[in-house]
Amino acid sequence: MRDAPGVGLAAPQIGLALQLAVIEDREELLKGLDPETLAERDRKAVPFTVIFNPVISLDGPPIEFFEGCLSLTGLTAIVPRATRVRVECLDHRAEPVVIEAAGWHARILQHEIDHLLGTLYTDRMLPRSLMTADNLARHWKDKSIAEVRRLLTC
Repeated sequence: MRDAPGVGLAAPQIGLALQLAVIEDREELLKGLDPETLAERDRKAVPFTVIFNPVISLDGPPIEFFEGCLSLTGLTAIVPRATRVRVECLDHRAEPVVIEAAGWHARILQHEIDHLLGTLYTDRMLPRSLMTADNLARHWKDKSIAEVRRLLTC
């Protein structure tokens, strides 16, 4: 996960049939992003967290952003996700915990828990929005999600 670099990894991604995932959005990954982008995504550093047997509750209106995955390296698509979540799970010590998250933290949790349920972001993406990360960086990165959405549905 760290070498990729990524912000989460679920056990099924590495061939383990466990309801287990890890997430971490390190401060160093945020340094290259402009403050406007961080604010728009409500993205802050997230400490290394283990979630085991999670049960997720979604809250808040969905918001759309480009999302990628270590299982589909080099690709990205627009994915709607709830703005807030509540996750009841066990931590790395098998102690029950409740995680209440918003913004990008909530998105990461939804993405990783989807893996545990056999769902990829491509199952939730907006049709016609799948593209290479290189294509996004070259042609679309300066456009708003609303503008990209409009142009892709013309």
